[in-house]
Amino acid sequence: MSSQPLQVADTLQWATRLLTAAGVDSPRLDAELLLGQVLGCDRARLRAFWADDLSAPTARRYAALVQRRAQREPVAYLLGQRPFYDIALEVTPAVLVPRPETEHLVEAALAWARRQPRPGLRIVDVGTGSGAIAIVLARHLPAAQVLAVDLSGAALQVARRNVARLGLAHRVALLQADLLTPLAGSFDLIVANLPYVDCDELPTLMPEVSRFEPSVALDGGPGGLVIVQRLMGALTERLAPGGLAMFELDPRQMAAARTLALGAVPAAAVDVIYDYAGHERVLTVERRAG
Repeated sequence: MSSQPLQVADTLQWATRLLTAAGVDSPRLDAELLLGQVLGCDRARLRAFWADDLSAPTARRYAALVQRRAQREPVAYLLGQRPFYDIALEVTPAVLVPRPETEHLVEAALAWARRQPRPGLRIVDVGTGSGAIAIVLARHLPAAQVLAVDLSGAALQVARRNVARLGLAHRVALLQADLLTPLAGSFDLIVANLPYVDCDELPTLMPEVSRFEPSVALDGGPGGLVIVQRLMGALTERLAPGGLAMFELDPRQMAAARTLALGAVPAAAVDVIYDYAGHERVLTVERRAG
C-alpha cells in the first residue's frame, strides 16, 4: 500500500484482491470486518466513511491485519471475538473458533431442558473451550446449575473472561478437568463438543484450522472418537436416570458413534439430530428413567 492516505473504498479493493489471491473463502467480508476493527465501527457504518482517507497509522494497522489474514490466520482471532447464538464471545488461539454447527447442539439442549418437569437441572459442558455452550445454556435456563470443564487451563482463562463479561460468574462454575474424572454425582444434561477429528486428517484441514486452532481441541485420535468413547464409558455412572447426553460429531462418524453409545449404555435411547444442511450432526443418548 502507498504511504499516502488512501480512501476507504480503495483500501477495501486492495484488501479484497489480496485476500482473494490468498484463497480466503470470504475476501470482501473479511476485508470489511478488519477495516471496521481499525476504524472502530461495524460493517453497516463503513459506507459512511467510503470517501474518507485513512491516516497513515490506521492504514498501517489495517495492512498488518490484512497480511495476517492472507496468511490464513482466522478472522475471529484477528478481531478477538466471534458471534455465537445470541452472544459475542472473546476468542483467542487458546480456543476453537465457535462454529454455527454447535448452535444445533445448543438449540436441541435448550428444547430438551425446557420440556423437563424439574427446572433446576444439573448440567455439565465437557470441553467448554471459550465457554460458548455453557454460557448460552445458563443464560436461557436461569434455574439450572451449570458446570463447564476443560483440560486446557489457557482455554478456561478465556471462558472465565467470557463468563464474567456476560454477568454469569455466579451461574457458571469453571473447572480444569479431564472429562468428568474429578466431579461428584450425576448430571441431568451432559453436553460435549469434544475433539473428534481423525488424527490422520488434521494436516488436510483448511489452513485456518490446521495451522492456527489448538490441536488439543481438534485431535480425536485414530478414527476421531477416542475421547468421545471415554466420555461415553462414564455415562452409566454420571448420567442421571432420565438424563440426556449430547455429542457434536462429524456426520461420517455417526454410525460408529451410535454403536459405541449403545455398547456403553445398552438401555439408552440413542438418536441423531440433523443440521440445517441435512447432515447428521448431534448424537443424543437418553438414559431411561427408573
